Amino acid sequence: MQYILNPWPWYVSGPLIALVMALLLYFGKTFGMSSNLRTMCSIAGADKFSDYFKFNWKSQLWNLTVVLGAIIGGFIAVKFLSNDSSTQLNPTTISELKDMGFQNPGATLLPNEMFSLSAISSPKTLILLIVGGILVGFGTRYGNGCTSGHAITGLSSLQKPSLIAVIGFFIGGLIMTNFILPLIF
Repeated sequence: MQYILNPWPWYVSGPLIALVMALLLYFGKTFGMSSNLRTMCSIAGADKFSDYFKFNWKSQLWNLTVVLGAIIGGFIAVKFLSNDSSTQLNPTTISELKDMGFQNPGATLLPNEMFSLSAISSPKTLILLIVGGILVGFGTRYGNGCTSGHAITGLSSLQKPSLIAVIGFFIGGLIMTNFILPLIF
C-alpha cells in the first residue's frame, strides 16, 4: 500500500515558516539544503581538492539541523501523518500523463515509472536521473543556492537575486513540463 501525505493547511504551515524565517533573520542566519552539502563536503575534506570548500564550516554546523529536521520530519510524516488516499490531479493532467506512459498518475507521490527500483535498472531512466542530478547540482552552484534557499530565505529577506532565481525556477519548470517531458516519455 502506498501512503500519501496530507499537506498541513496554509494557516498552520505558513505562519510556522514565517516564524522560523523571522528567527533566522533576527539572528542573522540563512538556510538552504545546498549549503548543507557544501558544509558536509568540507567536513569530509573536500577543501583539499577545491577552494570552494575552503571556509569556516564549523560556523555552519547549526545549519545541519535542517538536514536532520528533514530526515526526522520525513519519518514522522510517513509514519504518523500519512493516509492511503491518492493525490488529486486535474483530469487533463491524468490523461496527458497516461499518454506519456505513466500507468497510475497521482496514485503515488513519485511515479513508479521513474523512481522505483525496477525503473532504475532501465538505462533510459538511469541516464535521466544522472543527467538531472548533474543539472540540479550545476544549477545550484551557478545560481548560488537551491530552491528552498532562494524561495524561502532569499525572498523573505527581499533579495533581488532570489526573486530572479525563483522566476527562473518557474519558467524552467513550465518548459520542462510542457516541452521536454513529452519528448522524453
